[in-house]
Amino acid sequence: MTVVRGWCPTAHRPMAAGDGLLVRVRPRLAHLTRTQAIGLAEAAAEHGNGAIDVTNRANLQIRGVRDDCWAALIADLCALDLVDTDPALEAKRAVLVAPDWQEGDDTYRIARDLTGRLAELPELPGKFGFAIDAGAAPLLRDAPADIRIERDATGGLILRAEGRTSGIALATGTEVDALIALAHWFVASGGIAAGRMARHSATLPGWADRDIVPSPPGIALATGPHPLGAVVGLPFGRIAASDLARMSVDGHGIRVTPWRCLIVEGGVATEQTDVARLHTDACVGAPACPQASVATRALAIRLAPHVGGQLHVSGCAKGCARALPADVVLTGRDGRFDLAFAARAGAPPVIAGLDAAQILARFGAA
Repeated sequence: MTVVRGWCPTAHRPMAAGDGLLVRVRPRLAHLTRTQAIGLAEAAAEHGNGAIDVTNRANLQIRGVRDDCWAALIADLCALDLVDTDPALEAKRAVLVAPDWQEGDDTYRIARDLTGRLAELPELPGKFGFAIDAGAAPLLRDAPADIRIERDATGGLILRAEGRTSGIALATGTEVDALIALAHWFVASGGIAAGRMARHSATLPGWADRDIVPSPPGIALATGPHPLGAVVGLPFGRIAASDLARMSVDGHGIRVTPWRCLIVEGGVATEQTDVARLHTDACVGAPACPQASVATRALAIRLAPHVGGQLHVSGCAKGCARALPADVVLTGRDGRFDLAFAARAGAPPVIAGLDAAQILARFGAA
């Protein structure tokens, strides 16, 4: 049986992986200034193995950090204002923001307000997070969050608990008050045992239970030119520290997104040649992850051009690279793969116990 860990690494609580410690960085507003981006890249190269992952929560993970370098890395990140010196506050900074924010708009205003009031939040499960999605149309609908602030069909703002189809109207300036109140209700009503809002079956309090539905989602971000600069895709969500530094020199700043791409402010779009890999999800796999029993990305690279829909190759049942169902999903188990269709990682397989050669042959990629 696969043992699935139920927590995510943070800067102050790194996770041991097969390639060293995994240190997660949560940039405020998912934004790196030019100085922060270059500094983070230098720190990742000096204290880690130079590989940086972008997560589906728009966080950055510095990989391969050596035990004796971790404290120096944290000091560097704190100096760059990328990590809070207080571990308790850092643990609460699971705030996802729509990446198209402009300084002074609602997303910016609410996210800044929430960041300044993190101490008012209760102790929440490690995976519990917030989405501030207050642009003209929601962009973060498929990104993981437990409490959302987003637009309704009339252009007003609503607060919505994940797993519920509707929410409550918010008056300007009260958004963070309502969010914090709902977080406290989650804890007081036994939500810690459920872990996530969508799994919490308690009836919402009357003040938070209304019938205002969110607006249909906006247009998904695509690689290429963007009003802010350029969107650069990262195959499997990974970038080398040297490439991040080089990219930062060319722009005014970097915005991190939950879709395996970065927005380079003021950057110029370049052609993306590896389209198949941009639309394939694959975790780091073995040996870099001790949870995984199989290598993932080499197989995903070979298989991607032969899969018509979304492909997800997961090293274990945890499914870190993709929480949503994929058209084709391969889940590692005991050194082989289970194959399922229109499913999440770990779903009951259609065919179990395949090796890489059998999978490639099945999809005509041998």
